[in-house]
Amino acid sequence: MSQQITRTRRLRKKLHLDEFAILGFEFSFTLSSSADEQEQFLNSLAALADTENLFISLGNDNEMFEGAATSADRYGNATEANRAALETLLKGNTKVTDAKVGALVDACYEM
Repeated sequence: MSQQITRTRRLRKKLHLDEFAILGFEFSFTLSSSADEQEQFLNSLAALADTENLFISLGNDNEMFEGAATSADRYGNATEANRAALETLLKGNTKVTDAKVGALVDACYEM
């Protein structure tokens, strides 16, 4: 038997639930190039983040990179347009392989 939990608006806001949920997406790619080319690509990724008003966290293990993106606005959400822009950047570069961009999900609870 499941019971519906009722929370106040204030608590939903603090917990980032319901109308206060923050959407983001995960992505991964492999970048096989020289150090200078990697730096150039990562600079273009930073420029995209600035243009699209995104926070991007990125980690790597050798040539494999994994990251997550959310809106830089306090209660903003990443959008399908943000996903498409990042996917275009990843798939448009010849040095990038195995590019995967995930669906929009709740950044606080599903990423």
